[in-house]
Amino acid sequence: MALKRERTPAGAITELFDRLHDLHLDAGEPGVRQIATGIGRGVVSYTTVHNVFRGPRVPKWGHLELIVDQLGGSPEAFRSLWRAARLAELAAPGTAAEHVSVPDPASGGVPEIGAVPPAEAESVSRTFDFVLVTNRIPVHAHNRSRAGVRNDYSPGLDQVFRDLVIEQHGVWVGWSRHDEDAGGLEQAGAPPLMRVVLTGREVEWHMEGQCSSTLWPLYHGSIERPEFRRDWREAYRAVNERYADAVALVAAPGAAVWIHDYHLQLVPALLRARRPDLRTGFFLHIPLPPVELFGQLPGRDEILRGLLGADVVGFQRPRSAQNFLQLCRDILDLPTSEGSVRTGTRTVFVGAYPVSIDVAAIERMVGQSRIRRRAQQIRAEAGNPEVLVAGIDRLDYTKGIEQRLLAYGEILNELGSAANPPAFIQVATLSRERVARYASLRERVDRLAGHLNGSYGRMGSPAVRYTNSALDFTEVVALYRAADVMVVTPFSDGMNLVSKEYVACRVDDRGVLVLSEFAGAAAELEEAILVNPNDADDLKEAILRAIAMRPVEQRQRMQAMRERLRVHGSQAWIAAFLNALEGAVRPV
Repeated sequence: MALKRERTPAGAITELFDRLHDLHLDAGEPGVRQIATGIGRGVVSYTTVHNVFRGPRVPKWGHLELIVDQLGGSPEAFRSLWRAARLAELAAPGTAAEHVSVPDPASGGVPEIGAVPPAEAESVSRTFDFVLVTNRIPVHAHNRSRAGVRNDYSPGLDQVFRDLVIEQHGVWVGWSRHDEDAGGLEQAGAPPLMRVVLTGREVEWHMEGQCSSTLWPLYHGSIERPEFRRDWREAYRAVNERYADAVALVAAPGAAVWIHDYHLQLVPALLRARRPDLRTGFFLHIPLPPVELFGQLPGRDEILRGLLGADVVGFQRPRSAQNFLQLCRDILDLPTSEGSVRTGTRTVFVGAYPVSIDVAAIERMVGQSRIRRRAQQIRAEAGNPEVLVAGIDRLDYTKGIEQRLLAYGEILNELGSAANPPAFIQVATLSRERVARYASLRERVDRLAGHLNGSYGRMGSPAVRYTNSALDFTEVVALYRAADVMVVTPFSDGMNLVSKEYVACRVDDRGVLVLSEFAGAAAELEEAILVNPNDADDLKEAILRAIAMRPVEQRQRMQAMRERLRVHGSQAWIAAFLNALEGAVRPV
């Protein structure tokens, strides 16, 4: 008797149930046959199974196991098929789905998602001797002015990476935030770009889920409680597979590959499995937590083994490097020595390589007349205060923005009706708005800024000038130039380049940096006023001390920090890491 079931729209899940139907008729795996029989006879309805498993949330494995147990089957057989279908659904609908199929369960394979079509693969394969791999490619990575001259210096590491890839005659692999960007190699820009395509569901599960809601809070000391979900981990694995495929496609034999940050921690091992001829480095830009925190992470072994696929694993600070070595010992039971891990026949080198900025480029920019004029305008718009205090952050719960505003409120309360109180500008650029805890943070900060303005502001002169707008970097540099005090007070931060950019912009050797002792930059910028952002009194006193600091002391501190930055700029960081990668034993 033929089994009957209701029809549903075509897609990976439908293919799965077609496969179950066929497996029953062909007397395939006993557990799968039992489930298919149960669906066909009404013992287990198709709709029930479909609704339980197809939703956007985590697959309910407890329900699956209950169904399988009731039918006397084996959950492993069905789980293998289900995982393949879920991964395939990540790519549907649209671009990547065309190249996806549910594999034969006997093969044990997992479908390739978003694979480059064979014709295109043949045309772009194995071209570049240097490959830079980041989670995203900034829109301006290949922008040029009409005269063919690059646009203004970009914030953070965007410009540093762009210049590096051009210098190395390499290619930049990453995802673009713009939906209209197609995947594949783009040779027209400078530098060449290999765009990785992500579906909307992958953006949600990989980036907003596993990266932003699991790894980010956990790696920053669980300031907010991390969430652990199976579908997010599946998406994270699928996206990392996609990146590994893209790199394997464009990397020339023996090429150097530099992979960056927590979004792509599985790529080194995945890439080694595909291309053992490559020399691979990985750099983590955020802190790596100790075993007490990292040990909570589901799939922790997979993350560590993913990183160990690299020849060199780099961190911002020695403490993170030490944490990694201890994790390898305690969780993977691998032998370690100072600065290395032994895994099988390979030695993986581990070290700290603090990231920095292009000081010379920023100094050239801040010296432009338009920057000086805009800095003067900013001060005028703030009421020409005697002291201008500023903070520039991404709106994130790790940055300590609420505590900073509360401390400033206490200062205003103590000053009372002072004739010329310090002015405060806070830029908090929106990010991850679709993640609930970030939306809640924005609401709290908005309310707090409004309360301060209502309590201490004057007609036409708010106590806090607060904006969520993303500023052009020329505007950021002008604000650095205008601010007498820069307050950078994260609870936890791998490095924090805002603090370094502020110091680089102070070509007049004036200004005061108030810096959290928990930012990686604190180890290098020790002449800043270091503060514990968890201590309200310490934070308030640090800001007051900065406001009152005499010019001669400002000059002494700023000159020392600027000199150190010139020596340890972005070029020194790049050279240190790439030299370590060059010295690593070539993989076999």
